[in-house]
Amino acid sequence: MSSAVTKGIVVAGGTGSRLRPVTRAVNKHLLPVYDKPMIYYPISNLMLAGIRDLLLVSSVEDLPQFQRLLQDGSQLGISIQYKVQQEPKGIAQAFQIADEFIGRESVALHLGDNLFYGQGLHHLLINAAKDIKGAKIFAYRVQNPTQFGIVSFDADGNVEEIEEKPAEPKSNFAVVGIYFYDNRVVDIARQVQLSSRGEYEISDVNRAYLDLNALQCERLGRGFAWLDTGSHQSLIHAANFVETLEARQGLKLACLEEIACIKGYISIEQLEKQGREIQGDYGKYLVTRAAEIAEGIR
Repeated sequence: MSSAVTKGIVVAGGTGSRLRPVTRAVNKHLLPVYDKPMIYYPISNLMLAGIRDLLLVSSVEDLPQFQRLLQDGSQLGISIQYKVQQEPKGIAQAFQIADEFIGRESVALHLGDNLFYGQGLHHLLINAAKDIKGAKIFAYRVQNPTQFGIVSFDADGNVEEIEEKPAEPKSNFAVVGIYFYDNRVVDIARQVQLSSRGEYEISDVNRAYLDLNALQCERLGRGFAWLDTGSHQSLIHAANFVETLEARQGLKLACLEEIACIKGYISIEQLEKQGREIQGDYGKYLVTRAAEIAEGIR
């Protein structure tokens, strides 16, 4: 039985070891990607998908920083709750932590360090969340497939196999960090065993859906960009990418207040008020966009 996805999980834990020494003091998901915190990007995608009930999962040390930044989400017309991940044991552990939050609903999970951009991304996310039966994942062509979870396809384009960082990959398509699942994911995640890396692997969850013949995978083509900001180099690349797009278009990526207004979660008056309360260019942008949205310029 299919149902709309109403719950969203953002995974923002981990040690950020590849970004040390910076991440000794700051959770990597709070680092800036050009003009806004990294965590804004996954939250923006879940909001674009129409998901307003969110859970952020991170360490007990880092959660107060996220709460200070994001509060309870009401200023964006959404709800944000928080749960502690006592120790980083893999992405799939988030479903075990979030079982009460998920309840009997379908759920999307977004990795906190994954950025997406592309014409039509909004509609792609809406369609993925609108009617989920089983699991839906996304794949993106990469040059270094041994570093990712890889999905391979049969001659008809159906998922044939999923491998976690294979030594001899069967394709160049990496599974990217946004996933949509029906409610069976809660029970499936409980049955996942620790891998040789000592983690509950998301690939094992996806394989379970594949075994049930309930896994769909959509390949993101040339018009899309997927950026993983887990290293110093990739973080710089992502910041430059965002800066270039915003400078050319005059529109911001992952501006949560703007998205909230466009989606009808907050009013134009609330958007303008929040803009006037924020110092600097970001606040000025919100005030400008409030005026433009009032004139019908989306």
